[in-house]
Amino acid sequence: MLDANQGTLAASDSRLNGKKLRIGIVQARFNEPITNTLAQACKAELLALGVAEKHIDLVQVPGALEVPVALLALAEKLEYDALVAVGCIIRGETYHFELVANESGAGVSRVALDYQLPIANAILTTENLEQAIARQTTKGRDAARVAVEMANLLSDNI
Repeated sequence: MLDANQGTLAASDSRLNGKKLRIGIVQARFNEPITNTLAQACKAELLALGVAEKHIDLVQVPGALEVPVALLALAEKLEYDALVAVGCIIRGETYHFELVANESGAGVSRVALDYQLPIANAILTTENLEQAIARQTTKGRDAARVAVEMANLLSDNI
């Protein structure tokens, strides 16, 4: 099996300079051990990229379906350069997994498009807990990098 080339930028790349950015993170509490790690990894990477701690806001909501509503509230403030959606949806025995995964993803995308605001989607959708654990730190860091890169891209008025 081939590994996907993620096109990762070097940390020194100017597109990953977060010094002038304000970032909001919305974290779902459902599957909280996973989402805590995702949010912590995201925040640590934002700090490593130069985002000031006072410019990182964290909002928690009950679950993945509530994430888009909180993202919308943050977007309406017009204070953020980018947002990050953090959650974890693990497949169960019912159709509920598909409903939550599809609707939360669509909601995140809709807010991003409606507000022309970058939103890094770090809502994991996995088959089991083991897959979620394997991805929690990497995906949190990746989301921070996506948020900073896209905020810088849009601030350049493309």
